[in-house]
Amino acid sequence: MRIRPIARGDLDGLQQIARETGVGFTSLPDNRDFLAGKIASAERAFAQRTPVDDRLYFFVLEDEESGELAGCCAIEAQVGREVPFYHYRLGTLAHSSVQLDLHRTIDTLFLSSDHTGDAEVASLYLRPEYRGVGRHARNGALLSKARWLFMAQFRDSFPDKVLAEMRGKFDADGVSPFWECLGSHFFPMNFNEADRLTGLGQKSFIGELMPKFPIYTTFLTEQARACIGEVHDDTRPALEMLKKEGLRWEGYIDIFDGGPTVEAYIDDVRAVRQSRLCPVEVAGSLPESTERPRWLVATTDMADFRAAWVGRGPDDDGTLTLGEAEARRLGVTTGDSLRVLET
Repeated sequence: MRIRPIARGDLDGLQQIARETGVGFTSLPDNRDFLAGKIASAERAFAQRTPVDDRLYFFVLEDEESGELAGCCAIEAQVGREVPFYHYRLGTLAHSSVQLDLHRTIDTLFLSSDHTGDAEVASLYLRPEYRGVGRHARNGALLSKARWLFMAQFRDSFPDKVLAEMRGKFDADGVSPFWECLGSHFFPMNFNEADRLTGLGQKSFIGELMPKFPIYTTFLTEQARACIGEVHDDTRPALEMLKKEGLRWEGYIDIFDGGPTVEAYIDDVRAVRQSRLCPVEVAGSLPESTERPRWLVATTDMADFRAAWVGRGPDDDGTLTLGEAEARRLGVTTGDSLRVLET
């Protein structure tokens, strides 16, 4: 399994992934023209043909044996520069009465664009057949962590902070209680249509139709309040991996489903801090390790970026020795450098 930049020939595979992601996965709508445009945008970004603050780096996880796409992930270099990037910010208002000797604090939701200009890690999806144990045991971690090695290697291409939006809670029928209680009153459409428009980049209606004043959460139903800052069951593993890297919830939620947005300073992310560069030596007779992989490596060229697990870490002299299969998977030879991370 290896991570690589998406390419024009991946359109069919990406559309299949878009069909599988399900409700609430905003960034991958099942729209072939839109997905083709996303691929073209990513190709320009990896070739550094677009401004650094307007780049979408979109990656796929490729099964080397079958050639199938097993999943995807992405990095948005900066959000909100052209199209507003909205959240609700969870805050508190205090009310008091000296005469009655009463003091109350009430949670509020306020429409916010505070994350404008931050980077975003997004679109992480691993197909069901590539989850689980055995050779697929660490595919999810590969998808999530490879992005940090990319950001560490090309640190000058990113701002100070990074965020990740987590899919919110839905009931057994695929309905968002948060949307039904709040968003549905302001948008003349159902959740899926609003979600589809957002995924297609048509977000101006959010600022035009959403209330500009704080919303008291006490006005929401108990079911809607229970969604604030909570994640979809399928999203929980991704959230746990992000939390281990140091991303934390600071009170921002998705305006449609109430899912949490986690964030961190990029330089504080564990994988960014702890990764380092090592020279490569390729040994033809070196067998691939059968143990659970602990070392994640990534190449240093943006256009031909590759990331994969390897069976061993650097030697005492700092050199990373690879077998022929590992070197071929990454497209490196003796004398090249790799960014390495022990997990």
